[in-house]
Amino acid sequence: MSSDAIVLLKDDHKHIKKLFRDFQGAGENATKTKGDLVTKIIEALTVHTYLENEVMYPEVRKLLPDLEDDVLESYEEHHVADVLCTELFAMQPSDERFDAKTTVLIENVSHHIDEEENDWFPKVRAGLSRKTLQDIGAQMADMRDKAPRSPAQPSALKKTVDAIIK
Repeated sequence: MSSDAIVLLKDDHKHIKKLFRDFQGAGENATKTKGDLVTKIIEALTVHTYLENEVMYPEVRKLLPDLEDDVLESYEEHHVADVLCTELFAMQPSDERFDAKTTVLIENVSHHIDEEENDWFPKVRAGLSRKTLQDIGAQMADMRDKAPRSPAQPSALKKTVDAIIK
């Protein structure tokens, strides 16, 4: 398995997009299935955004200062996803707005993934050496097991608070 940071993040994106497709294809009355999928989506997004916020973004911000605006926008897009995940975490799949809120989450995160993969990742790959990307990827891989899996965990809550006060 590659330790290249961009490869690792793209692998996460593939997994997340599959969960999105599964939710969208589950059918109108598949309440339990949708609830189970949203639980998986929340976990995948919580881990992914934590790794990007704690490792990838700070490293890129330090090493490629020209990408500062992109990083700041990404932090804000993560914050929106975190808020939606926190709200979904507190909801029941049978709640009136559960499907609508999940759809908004999917739309926002899909936009973010497209921007990263089509615009930001190529800039990062062009600006950083292969070794640097492997080092960043190794840091992310080391942190993955310790990453929060729920928006209610203290390290995930800290990430949300940081987005507001920084």
